[in-house]
Amino acid sequence: MSDRPIGVFDSGVGGLSLLHELRSLLPNEDFIYISDNAFAPYGALSPDDIRKRSQALTHWLCEKSCKIIVVACNTATTNAIESLRKTHPIPFVGIEPAIKPAALQTKTGVVGVLATKGTLSSGLFHQTSTSYGQGVRILEKEGKHLVEMIESGKLHSKEIEQLLQSYIQPMIEQRADHLVLGCTHYPFLTPILTRILPQHIKIVDCNGAVAKQVERVLNKQEIGCESQHLGNITYFCTGDSESMRQFVSSDEVNTLSIP
Repeated sequence: MSDRPIGVFDSGVGGLSLLHELRSLLPNEDFIYISDNAFAPYGALSPDDIRKRSQALTHWLCEKSCKIIVVACNTATTNAIESLRKTHPIPFVGIEPAIKPAALQTKTGVVGVLATKGTLSSGLFHQTSTSYGQGVRILEKEGKHLVEMIESGKLHSKEIEQLLQSYIQPMIEQRADHLVLGCTHYPFLTPILTRILPQHIKIVDCNGAVAKQVERVLNKQEIGCESQHLGNITYFCTGDSESMRQFVSSDEVNTLSIP
């Protein structure tokens, strides 16, 4: 069991930002990463379709003997992780916007959240906001087109910077002092955000916390890899591999068909 891989899936390249944290914390583990970019962005799908895609990817990863699956997508976590846990016996670790630390640390009482439509409209997001947002004003903003632009290679474009500015300027004007990134694609925007945000606004994502949770689950269930050798990462994508080549060398990306 301990030598089996960890499965990680996302709608696209966003989960690579989490995979980086996982690899840093768990260097000896083997990983299988799936970018389901043939069906991206998940935020534009219905909850039922998100669940169907998550089930299909999970089934394939289970066939590859994964010992734990990381749902490296806010939208898939909020819409599908409970159904995945009911239908598969292995552990799952998901993603949710880091509202709790932002709400606890805010000085102005105002927190901005940038996320996909699928995340913002989910029951889990509402529950988290209600639980930890008492006495805190939470400013929600759908990051329309950001995922598509990152996937299409426009990460460093002036266009994406202008779009981000339009999304966060109202938060700045309403005195937000924390910006929660509610999509695993969005940490790739941190260099731009650091440049255009006032210095007092703290950018918050959950990748570090999720990686530590994966480590805790591995330890608790005694399924962590015992090898002292550097683990392998195998990359798959269900659509065009060009988007992944921004972050991974092209000869490492395998194409995969999961209807």
